[in-house]
Amino acid sequence: MDLGIKGKRALVCASSKGLGLGCARALAEAGVSLVMNARGAEALEASAQAIRDDFGVEVVTVAADVTTEEGRAEVLAAAGDVDILVTNAGGPPPGMWNDWDRDDFIAALDANMLTPIAFMKALLPGMMERGWGRVVNITSVSVKSPIAVLGLSNSARAGLTGYVAGTARQVAGKGVNINNLLPGIHATDRAVALDTGVTKAQGITMEEAKAQRCATIPVGRYGTIEEFGATCAFMCSQHAGFMVGQNVLLDGGAVNTTM
Repeated sequence: MDLGIKGKRALVCASSKGLGLGCARALAEAGVSLVMNARGAEALEASAQAIRDDFGVEVVTVAADVTTEEGRAEVLAAAGDVDILVTNAGGPPPGMWNDWDRDDFIAALDANMLTPIAFMKALLPGMMERGWGRVVNITSVSVKSPIAVLGLSNSARAGLTGYVAGTARQVAGKGVNINNLLPGIHATDRAVALDTGVTKAQGITMEEAKAQRCATIPVGRYGTIEEFGATCAFMCSQHAGFMVGQNVLLDGGAVNTTM
């Protein structure tokens, strides 16, 4: 399917690896030029060069911490007038309800709520003026089905979801569509970290931890970054113009819900 976005320009955050990289590669395959961001310069440039080689699109890289005002300013200066924004950040550390203090919550909010909002506030006006734009926020299944050990993520991402619900409907009439993409477990570093936590807590092997988690997923496996990226690219496409303020689960059926 032709996504109809060849020649568009996208900013994809946290895109040196994992889900962000999957999104960047899928957009590049559709002919979109990229501004890629991550904190680690070496991994970021390696991923960007692979995309240039594979798809022949322009890729600008900005190694910066976007949870800081300085980092966001650097990325926005390089991004310019982008048509597509994909926000993304690694999840906060796991724990239990009594493990976290105010500073932990502030850090989670900065990364998983306030930074995406800051990018939207900066880039939405230009999209609205040009009459076309797409925003996909990578959040988590935890906004639909809270995960007890991920209380920081539950809280911060739910806040972003509420912000998007109202904002998406205010800008849709200007040709700008904002939606959220909710990953379950995918084969990324985050899954490795979570499975490692299970091995330590239960005294089992990584293979056993992964098998245990896969048993909770109806498709019986972890998702791939390629599947995730393809879904993101569709949500950024010309065909998604009637999709507004939605929370799209991509979790292999793990969240057992009717709506």
